[in-house]
Amino acid sequence: MRSKALGLSPIAILGLAALGVPRVIAHDLRLVGPAVNALLVFLPIAVWLAVVLRKRVPNPFLTLLAIGTAYGVLLGLTHQVLWSASFGDNQPSLGGNLAGALSPATEAVLLRTFAFGSSLLTGVGVGAATGAVGWLLSRLIPAARR
Repeated sequence: MRSKALGLSPIAILGLAALGVPRVIAHDLRLVGPAVNALLVFLPIAVWLAVVLRKRVPNPFLTLLAIGTAYGVLLGLTHQVLWSASFGDNQPSLGGNLAGALSPATEAVLLRTFAFGSSLLTGVGVGAATGAVGWLLSRLIPAARR
């Protein structure tokens, strides 16, 4: 079922957002070099734009913001799942005046919470930037207009 405001179904939104997950896995596990990483960064965004423009959604900015937000959630969840594999024995810790001030469990919760929030903000930012480009392209490309 399509959302009228977004022009895509929730499953389509989630599926498009999930295209960014391989890059997160490859990055966290250090599986690829810079060239492949760049491809994994920009190819999903190009697909997001192509789908949104092809489907002629009512509001490309809003739709791409929704995809970016879903991507941010998936980004945060994937980082959490791969946390130990990513950091190994070199787990992050608070420094400065906060070093050792909190119990290890409290510190871990705090760091993971901020990491998740950062991932969510990253997704929203990517969605907003891509949405702005999508909105502009939808105005410049006559076939993309409704």
